Amino acid sequence: MTESPAKKMEGTSITIDGLTHRFAQNPVLDRIDIHLEPGQVLALLGPSGCGKTTLLKLLAGLLPVAAGHGRILFGDKLVAGDGHFLPPEARGLGMVFQDYALWPHMSVGKNVAFALEMRGMPKKERDPRVARALEIVGLKNHEDRNPSSLSGGQQQRVALARAIVAEPQVLLFDEPLSNLDRDLRESLCHEIGHLLRTMGTTAVYVTHDQEEAFALADVVAVMQGGRIRQLATPDMLVTEPANTLIAEFLKLGTLLHAKEVPHSWHQRFAPNAAVDAQHLFIPQSALSLAANAAHCFRGEVTMQRYRNGRFITEVRTPDAPKGLVLTTDTRLSHGQIIDLTVDWQRLRWLPQAA
Repeated sequence: MTESPAKKMEGTSITIDGLTHRFAQNPVLDRIDIHLEPGQVLALLGPSGCGKTTLLKLLAGLLPVAAGHGRILFGDKLVAGDGHFLPPEARGLGMVFQDYALWPHMSVGKNVAFALEMRGMPKKERDPRVARALEIVGLKNHEDRNPSSLSGGQQQRVALARAIVAEPQVLLFDEPLSNLDRDLRESLCHEIGHLLRTMGTTAVYVTHDQEEAFALADVVAVMQGGRIRQLATPDMLVTEPANTLIAEFLKLGTLLHAKEVPHSWHQRFAPNAAVDAQHLFIPQSALSLAANAAHCFRGEVTMQRYRNGRFITEVRTPDAPKGLVLTTDTRLSHGQIIDLTVDWQRLRWLPQAA
């Protein structure tokens, strides 16, 4: 995208209070509570069917909030709930969809200008706004192109330009990068994150991709079964997962069904742990390769996979036959015996998820 700075927009706070939603009496969302400060970026992260897209549609006004099922406020303005419903076009938001949702019979410029035209903005005001939005997303001088002549990444940039051209207080993203290949996803993810922070608008970003969520968001809501299981900053999720469900879903390290007992390495790992704790969490960051270090232990490499410049490595030890997970800078051989050290302060006993 362009290096030219985007116009600073004024985001609004978002408050979601006790939001519940059902489809044909089947619960989809269960008592969702979230507060975002102006300009914050929230990622809704979870597997398919967890309720994250339904929550986004309720924020957008594409679904109504039933009476007695909570409320949504943008700033001090009630937009849904308590018998009140503000339509999408009156909420001051922009939305970017997974499938781009571009009009195929309109040029790029007309797609971007559509919302401004519907608001009755004169052409002499629309045209510079459209040109500026396209420049921001790296599509300067593409106004006359047809969307079908563009690549998938370019079409998603058009969709982003359309979302920001009206200078919304809130931007909503519904898995916008899931149709793109990995390299393009990573590139656009970085660019969207930079754009959001430059613009200052409040944003909610739905994704099932942990790396996207952690790269973009100030705060992440991990969802499963229609509930928010943990709402925290990315670094807090990594270092302090709330329970076993979070640690397993995010693949943050190793969970052992363990108990503090005498003469066991589990006791050495967590000497102050509660006696009745049953789940020992060993984050990847707690383990590292050792070279003739004191207090190390040995394991056998069972698997490695390359990810983002490093190697995620599984190691089998007598106490953890299913394997410990750590990240290394070195490619190791299958079956290689290695020495490991542990940062004891990073280990945690985690409760079973309710």
